[in-house]
Amino acid sequence: MDLKNYILGKWEAPQGEKLPQYDAVSGELIGYCSSEQLDFEAILRYGREVGGPALRQMTFRQRGLMLKKLALHLHGIRKKYYPLSYRTGATKTDSWIDIDGGIGTLFAYASLRRQLPDKPFYVEGETVGLSKGGTFIGHHILVPRHGVAVHINAFNFPIWGMLEKLAPTLLAGMPAVVKPSELTSFLTEAMVRDIVDSGILPEGSLQLVQGSGIGILDGVMSQDAVTFTGSAETGKKLKAHPRIVEESVPFNMEADSLNAAVLGPDAVPGTPEFELFIKEVRREMTVKCGQKCTAIRRIIVPRQQVESVVEALQKALAKVTLGDPKREEVRMGALVAKVQEEEVRRRLADLQKAGEVVIGREKVEPIGADPDKGCFFPPTVLYNDAPFERLQSHEVEAFGPVSTVMPYESIEEAARIANLGKGSLVSTLATLDATTASRYVMAAAPWHGRILILNRDSAPESTGHGSPMPLLAHGGPGRAGGGQELGGLRGMYHYLQRTALQGHPGMITELTGVFQAGSPYKETEVHPFRKHFEELEVGETIFTAKHTVTEADITNFANVSGDHFYAHMDATSLEGTIFEQRVAHGYFILSKAAGLFVDARKGPVLLNYGIDECRFTKPVYPGMTIGVKFTVKEKIAQEKRDDEDFRKGIVKFLVDVYDETGETVALATILTMVKMKEA
Repeated sequence: MDLKNYILGKWEAPQGEKLPQYDAVSGELIGYCSSEQLDFEAILRYGREVGGPALRQMTFRQRGLMLKKLALHLHGIRKKYYPLSYRTGATKTDSWIDIDGGIGTLFAYASLRRQLPDKPFYVEGETVGLSKGGTFIGHHILVPRHGVAVHINAFNFPIWGMLEKLAPTLLAGMPAVVKPSELTSFLTEAMVRDIVDSGILPEGSLQLVQGSGIGILDGVMSQDAVTFTGSAETGKKLKAHPRIVEESVPFNMEADSLNAAVLGPDAVPGTPEFELFIKEVRREMTVKCGQKCTAIRRIIVPRQQVESVVEALQKALAKVTLGDPKREEVRMGALVAKVQEEEVRRRLADLQKAGEVVIGREKVEPIGADPDKGCFFPPTVLYNDAPFERLQSHEVEAFGPVSTVMPYESIEEAARIANLGKGSLVSTLATLDATTASRYVMAAAPWHGRILILNRDSAPESTGHGSPMPLLAHGGPGRAGGGQELGGLRGMYHYLQRTALQGHPGMITELTGVFQAGSPYKETEVHPFRKHFEELEVGETIFTAKHTVTEADITNFANVSGDHFYAHMDATSLEGTIFEQRVAHGYFILSKAAGLFVDARKGPVLLNYGIDECRFTKPVYPGMTIGVKFTVKEKIAQEKRDDEDFRKGIVKFLVDVYDETGETVALATILTMVKMKEA
C-alpha cells in the first residue's frame, strides 16, 4: 500500500525510491512512503499563499473555536486510531498518551481563546512611556508571520507530536507542513485524512509530507518557522542549514536528552517516596518502550541506597509483561522498527563501557508474538559507580528501555551528576524535605527545562516525570535543544512577530483598540451603562459629578468595613509617616468613585465582573474634592455557551479618580459584563 502525501490541496502517491514501514510486532509490511520528486518550493508557497491568508482573516477567537471543533471531531472518532497505533508497538496506555494526549492538547489550546482578543492581532504587555510630556509612547503587538511552519516530528509520537505543534501554530494563524517520521507516518496519515475530510481547517493550512523529507528546508524564508523534535545530532545539522542561517528563520529544537531521576536522602526504603521513585522509574523505562524524549536515562541515588534501589527495580521490572500490545496482559510493547532495535543495541554496548548490566534478560519471550519478527527489547539497567569518571552515561543515549544507576554523596553532588547531561528536558527529585528540594532546584534548574518534585503529597494527582503539559513549557537547555514548545500562550510566540508600535497615545489607541493614557477623550452625553456592547467606543468618556471628602466619610467607612487602621483613625499616630493628617481609605475612594460613575437604572450592563488592576497614587485628606474620568478602555466579545445563552461581552473601563488640582489619586480598571443587541 502506498502512503500518500497531502500537498497542494490533494493526495499524491509517492514517487521515486520508496521507504517501507513495518508492523513493529509482526514484522508485516504496512506500506511505502516517499518524498522524492516533491516540489517543496511549491508546497511551501501553497501554504503561504493559500493557507496563510485564510487563517489570518480569522481572529484569535475564531481560530480557537476552530481548534475546539477539530478537537471534538477527533475525540469522537479517536478509537479508530488505536488498532493502527498497536502496529507501532504501542500498548493501550502508550496509545492513549499519543492519541488522547494529542487531542487533549488541541482542547487545551482551544481554551486559550478566552485569554485572546477577538482580533487578528494581540496587544502584549504594558504601555511604555517614551517622553516627559506623555505625547510619545510605545506598545508591543503580536501578529501572525506571513509564512509557513515546517514541523519535523519524531517516530515515537505520530499523533501527539503532530498535534502539540499544530495547535499553537493554527491558533497563531500560520499554516503548517507536517513531516512525520518515515517509520510511523502511517498513523499520522490516518488522522490527517480525517482532518482534511472534516473540512474544519481552511484549505492550505495543513499539508503532509511523508518520507525522508530531504530538501524540505531548501526553500524556507524569513517569514517561515521551523520546529524539530528528534535526536540532538540531527537537530544540530538542521539548525545549521544554510537557509535557516541566511534567512534567520526561527528554529525551535526539542531534542532527546539524558533526563535524570534523583532519590532524595530522606527517601529511604519503607517511605512512600522510595516506593514512588521506583514506580516512576519503572514506568518511564517501559512506557513506549522507553522511546520518549523525556524518559529517565540516569537514576541517581544515595550511595548507601544503591543496593536497595537495584533490588527494588529488579522486582518491579520482573513483573513487566512484554509482547503483542493488543493482548490485555501485556504492559510493554515493541520498539518501532528493527533499525531502532539495532540502534538501541549499539548504544547499549557503548554504555557498557561505563557500567555493568545489573538488570536484564538474555532471552526475550514476548507474549503472543515472534521475537525474531517483532522489535522487542527487555528493560535493562546498568550501574556506573564512578559517574564523574566514566562519562559515557552522560553522553550516550539508548533510545529504549535502558537506564543507568549512579551513586551520590550529597544532594549538591546529585545535581552535579544530573548536570553532566549538558541540558535535559526534565529531572525528578523524590523527597518530602523542602530544604533538600530547594538545594537541588537551585543547583540543577539552569540545566533542566522542568523539575518534578515527587512525594506522597503530590503523587495522587501528579502527571508524572514524562508528561509534558500543554500549559507548561516543554523544552530544555543545551543538549535538550535550547528551545521551548507548549507553555500555554508562550507556545504561540514562535509563530508570531512581536512589533513595537511608537506614536502619540491617540494613534496607538486607534491602532490597538486599547485606550492609552494621554489619548483624546470622546465625551458622551449618554451614560456608557445605557449602551449595548456594540454601541460603546474605546475612548468614550464621562466626567462625573464631584464629592468633597469629610472626616465623617472616613469614620463611617471605618465602621462599615471594620478597617480601623491607625492612619485613618488616629491623627496622633502619624508622626514619622508620609501622612499629614487622617487619610481616607483607598477602598473608600474606589467605592465613592463607583457611586459617582454608576448609572443605577436597569440597562445593558449585567454585572461587575471584577477589577484587573488598582493603584492609590496620592493621599486624600478631609476637605479634598474628587471626581472621576470614566473611560471605555477595551472591549472583549464573548462567545455564547449554548443556544440558551445571550450575546454579551466584557467591557474594561478605566476609572481615573482625580482631585481638585487635577492630579490622579486612584487608578483602576474594572470589568463589566454588557449585553449585545439582539441579533
